[in-house]
Amino acid sequence: MTIIDGLPPYLLGFPGPLRDRLVAAVLSGAKTTTTGLLAGYEAEGEPLPRPGDRAALLDSAERAVAVVEVLEVRVLRLGEVDLRHAVDEGEGDASVAEWRSSHEEFWHSAALREELGDPEFTVDEETLVVAERFRVVERLG
Repeated sequence: MTIIDGLPPYLLGFPGPLRDRLVAAVLSGAKTTTTGLLAGYEAEGEPLPRPGDRAALLDSAERAVAVVEVLEVRVLRLGEVDLRHAVDEGEGDASVAEWRSSHEEFWHSAALREELGDPEFTVDEETLVVAERFRVVERLG
């Protein structure tokens, strides 16, 4: 993966149309939050992000397009995600139910299940998620 000036990569979704939409939303200022599965961090052996961490936002071609800074990190149950977080994901969701539906589709995808190493993985109200708030500190290129 591309690393800019020692910064780790900041990856949203999988490469392709989804990542392209998410990166465009970050660059436009519409997307200021993101949500990952705690199980994903555990499967990858990655530490959770911390406020103040900076990373290089990568597009589908794995080019760094911006430097982002983590402002807030919350580990919470999926059932506790609030409307502000859902709207701030910048994907056009007007309710937590809409947000959750699109996220469950992604989290139940074959690609994500493969990444987790669990072909039967599903989420429910109790599933722990990592809710991040971030900001763009520098646009690159």
